[in-house]
Amino acid sequence: MKQENVIHVQKQLCKKYHADYVPSEPHLKVGIAWNVKEKREPIHGMRIQPEGDTTGWYIWAEEYSVADDFFVPLHVAHIDEWDEKIKRYLGLAPGWRFLIAEDYEDVWFDEGLLNR
Repeated sequence: MKQENVIHVQKQLCKKYHADYVPSEPHLKVGIAWNVKEKREPIHGMRIQPEGDTTGWYIWAEEYSVADDFFVPLHVAHIDEWDEKIKRYLGLAPGWRFLIAEDYEDVWFDEGLLNR
């Protein structure tokens, strides 16, 4: 999908959930768990305030882990190589979460993420 189409889809999703749109530029990074690339579900995403060259997004599948190596950096431009369902959610502003599976979607605001 072309970048302008991605932005349109992201803005539509934000409108659906009454969320602010904050872009996740292709050159910026997300923190992502390897289990996402293994096509495990459900996929969880949470966005804290971005810092430096990051989007603030942390994405994992199944259960969360506090292990130091649970998340690895990945440029947004490569997210489709891991799972194509994810990129439509990356325009949600800090404080937002998502939980998705093949036929399931839950998106909500979590004010506690803004204090991290």
